[in-house]
Amino acid sequence: MTEARILTLDLETSPILGLVWGLRDQNLSTEQIVEDWSVLCYCAKWMDSDKILSGHTGGRGKGWVRDDRRILRELWELLDEADAVVAQNGKRFDMKMIDGRMVQHGMKPYSPVKVIDTLLASRDRFRFPTHKLAYQSRVLTDTPKSDHRKFPGWELWTEVLADNPAAWKEMLAYCEIDVRATEKVYLKQRPWIRRHPNLGVYAEDKNIRCVGCASDRLQSRGYETTHQGRFPRYQCQACGKWNRGKMQQLATNVRKNLLVGL
Repeated sequence: MTEARILTLDLETSPILGLVWGLRDQNLSTEQIVEDWSVLCYCAKWMDSDKILSGHTGGRGKGWVRDDRRILRELWELLDEADAVVAQNGKRFDMKMIDGRMVQHGMKPYSPVKVIDTLLASRDRFRFPTHKLAYQSRVLTDTPKSDHRKFPGWELWTEVLADNPAAWKEMLAYCEIDVRATEKVYLKQRPWIRRHPNLGVYAEDKNIRCVGCASDRLQSRGYETTHQGRFPRYQCQACGKWNRGKMQQLATNVRKNLLVGL
């Protein structure tokens, strides 16, 4: 069976360097920007592999740390291969940052990819004290988000911008744990996520498959009644997600997934 290629991703970025008149309540104009933000590093992981893929802008001296063209080309290759990307705050931050930097460098778009945002999924479905990754990874998984203790707080970014190898090592380790934690949070969330991308359509067999995990271990569980009518209802015995049958006219012999996630 062909499966969807799912990539979990996390970025660390540089701050904007600007000219200010004070410490509080500053509103900068574009003329006050000395150096724009950029992507410092990324870590990524394919769902079907334990290997962490990473890249960073260090190793060439302080003056090159903000040059992110090389790692953006690496990210382009990964995203062009992916069917879906999992990221915490991915829709508002990671993907927009990547796209913004790519268009600034004159790069062409990678192939369309679906974004599964664990922050938005949590806000949509759960009542938690906070929806931050630090909290979700602690209460939902065995891989809590870590702190960068050798270079605490702002010091880590200061040392990375100075191209300190020890700081780069800590930042990449911090980013890697975020990726592993995000993937585990997503897998816990997945049966609960509303409007999850239909991963069942990527299978090339004729089995009806779960929208969330693409398993064909579906148990018929009665019907759901809406204002449109009655729809057969199924629960996935692999991940637990509820699926609803959808009546479709099959015009060809190509198998189409007949389920939508609930």
